[in-house]
Amino acid sequence: MSDQLLPLPGPQDQSIPACMVLVDLVGSTRMAQALSLGSYMTLMQEFVQVMILIMEARGGQVLQHQGDAVLAWWPAAQAAQACEAAQEAHERASRLAVATYLGQTLRLRAGISSGPVLMGPVGGQLSAYGLPVNYARRLCDAAATGQTLICEDVRRTAPHLPVQSCPPLALAGFGPSCTAYQLRGTHIDARMKVD
Repeated sequence: MSDQLLPLPGPQDQSIPACMVLVDLVGSTRMAQALSLGSYMTLMQEFVQVMILIMEARGGQVLQHQGDAVLAWWPAAQAAQACEAAQEAHERASRLAVATYLGQTLRLRAGISSGPVLMGPVGGQLSAYGLPVNYARRLCDAAATGQTLICEDVRRTAPHLPVQSCPPLALAGFGPSCTAYQLRGTHIDARMKVD
């Protein structure tokens, strides 16, 4: 077996403006402890599949999912669609049939940020690199159960979305006074596009 790594792609200097959405299931460790391993796996498979369908139906592309979290991206100009996807994710997770059958209630938190990222394949999978990826994670971590927090850039790109200002947030790596807004409930067109 060769000790050589896969060849690295050449330098990329063409960043693209992107809107990153991270949705995270709250209390999944508790569910893993309460359910049999097979039931937990079935629940997570259904949850992740529904999250992927929501993101893609609203024009996003899922970059990765890790256990109970899903990261997707949109072009920055489509921030409104990204916000709609996050809000729909909350609603759909709360009524996931397999969760109800297993006696579980699924609740999410979400973070949405935008800015320049570099995109490229890693291990055959598209990945994104840049501060918006980290910022979406930090906003998601700061969100309360049931909340979607968005950054100032997203609010400026989609000023028509109903938001409420948050007190300044201390986000690891971004400082003690980060500006964020809570995305308020919006009317979501639940129809999913079919290609």
